Amino acid sequence: MRHLLSTRDLARDEAIRILDVAEEMADVTTREVKKLPALRGKTVVNLFFEDSTRTRISFEAAAKRLSADVINFAAKGSSVSKGESLKDTVQTLGAMGVDGVVIRHGASGAPRVLADSGWIDAAVVNAGDGTHEHPTQALLDAFTMRRRIHGAGSRGRDLDGVRVLIVGDVLHSRVARSNAWLLRTLGASVTFAAPPTLLPSTPAPFGAAVHHDLDVALAEDPDVVMMLRIQQERMNEAFFPNPREYTRHYGLTAGRFATLPPRTLIMHPGPMNRGLEIAGIAADDARSTIVEQVENGVSVRMAVLYLTLVGEQPPGTQQTPTVPQEASA
Repeated sequence: MRHLLSTRDLARDEAIRILDVAEEMADVTTREVKKLPALRGKTVVNLFFEDSTRTRISFEAAAKRLSADVINFAAKGSSVSKGESLKDTVQTLGAMGVDGVVIRHGASGAPRVLADSGWIDAAVVNAGDGTHEHPTQALLDAFTMRRRIHGAGSRGRDLDGVRVLIVGDVLHSRVARSNAWLLRTLGASVTFAAPPTLLPSTPAPFGAAVHHDLDVALAEDPDVVMMLRIQQERMNEAFFPNPREYTRHYGLTAGRFATLPPRTLIMHPGPMNRGLEIAGIAADDARSTIVEQVENGVSVRMAVLYLTLVGEQPPGTQQTPTVPQEASA
């Protein structure tokens, strides 16, 4: 696997392979020394043109646990603020011998342009591009679901038959798109619940079913309810009357949460707007996987970095590559 740009590109065997390697990486986090020598001598740059906390730190932790050298690049305070183009920035990094680029960019498609351009000879991982995709978030969400449903250490399993309800600002959410494509590839069914103004104007966006009434959608007994943040920074007009009305119709309130079966998982990609799209009682309940998602993100991103920088066999041609087991100080 040379690059990871989109979950839409992933076949079922590829996706399961990443999740299986992530299981091996998760085992590393239980050791006294949480480190592997797998990427020793490699250099990974976190190239972030948009603000980020969870994703950037997660990728940094993942690369360091694999013994890679890490360069953190933020557009603010760099030559980008002086007008330098993406091409020139990347070529400068390439001249420094970078092996992997983790890129977050406000323009949809920027990671693919970088991967296809030949500007740099490095693996490219999409850490979020505009309102387009966020593939590692979808992979960590699927990893979290698989562990909760099939148990930690599950390998070779998909999500066949799992019913996932994704609620909220689908229109601006790269997480919703990546999850819809990946979860369907893994055999799950996906439904969106949102006001018409926060949905793409197609009958079945990204292959998902659609409800405009959250209570009707919850009555269909989903196995997973994933709440999305209202992305006000991407909105330049009014998409709903006011926050109170949004919460009343589309928030996972304490009342709605109380009606859910004990087995229903509650997910959120973060950051959360408590009291807007999700009540505190739901976010903090034992059924919530929100903290686990952050923890699992490091394991999944370790797997992605390992497979893009080391694991070169085409997916499905052999067993999951063996991750070096000796710890490195």
